[in-house]
Amino acid sequence: MTALDLRDRAAPPSAAPASSRPGPAALLLRAAAALSRGLFIAVPVMLVSTFITFMLGGLTEQDPASVVLGDSATPADVQRMREAFGLDRPLLLRYVTWLWNALHGDLGASWFTKIPVAQSIAERLPVSLSVAAGALLIAVVLGGVFGTLAAVRQGGLLDRTVTVVTSVLATVPGFVAAVALITVFALIVPVLPAGGWAPPSAGLGTWASFLLLPSLALSLDAAADVARQLRTGLAGTLHENYIVGARMRGLPGRRVVLVHALRNGAGPAVAVLGMHVPRLIGGAVITETVFALPGIGELTKSAALSGDVPVVQGALLVTIAVVLVSSAIVNVLLVKLRPAARREL
Repeated sequence: MTALDLRDRAAPPSAAPASSRPGPAALLLRAAAALSRGLFIAVPVMLVSTFITFMLGGLTEQDPASVVLGDSATPADVQRMREAFGLDRPLLLRYVTWLWNALHGDLGASWFTKIPVAQSIAERLPVSLSVAAGALLIAVVLGGVFGTLAAVRQGGLLDRTVTVVTSVLATVPGFVAAVALITVFALIVPVLPAGGWAPPSAGLGTWASFLLLPSLALSLDAAADVARQLRTGLAGTLHENYIVGARMRGLPGRRVVLVHALRNGAGPAVAVLGMHVPRLIGGAVITETVFALPGIGELTKSAALSGDVPVVQGALLVTIAVVLVSSAIVNVLLVKLRPAARREL
């Protein structure tokens, strides 16, 4: 094998001659195409999800007007309240009206507190997004570091240890992890608060101390899956011809792994991370209950228990929108990472 052959084989599949590499405009068009395809799927999903949510709220046997007015209300009072809530109109017409208003930022008002639903969500959503974003960051860091180390040390003690630990963590429910973390870091070694919340305005250190345990509890199974998928993807990529050629050319091992191999082997890990995004947002309900966080999950639970349908519908609509936007972003990242996906556009 000649030196020229080694040089040719050392080039990763994503590399291309400078003249054939896409410019910024082409890359932007490809990202826009991937985002458009994601939105094309997201719109019907949003419609179906909101329709089902609204129907479940409308078909409940509990009469909201009676609940709001109490047992002492007369039938005439209940009828007037039903008209005020719009419950005397057909269910489909109510859904269309609610969806139209929601698209214009009007999610209605709580039946009990009269507070606008959008205002309640705006106050609670930053808490849930902070916990979910913190969990996502922890999952990426822990999963990325240990998945990469396990792939580099294939068959070694570190590889086997990471495999065993991630297999165990992937089966641990979030609330079990939350209770264990509170026991260790708030009771046995009291270095972090067991619950509650402090906004960033109270100080970044204080805010991070309240954020760390909920985010860590929510991130463990995602971090385990990311580590396993990244280890699998990199293990195969590190044996590709262009990686072997790069090493034979004397490129530093860190550059080979982090620049050439990681970009082409991280696709499965990013895909599984995208699958965990809805879990991170949905799992906030349990996490917020355990840690007494005033997030959107706690808001939804309280509203559901009291029968406050507008709050439940508004919270679920915002949650669905966050999940769909996150999924669209993950699709764009996958297109960026996978050369084959880019060529399909």
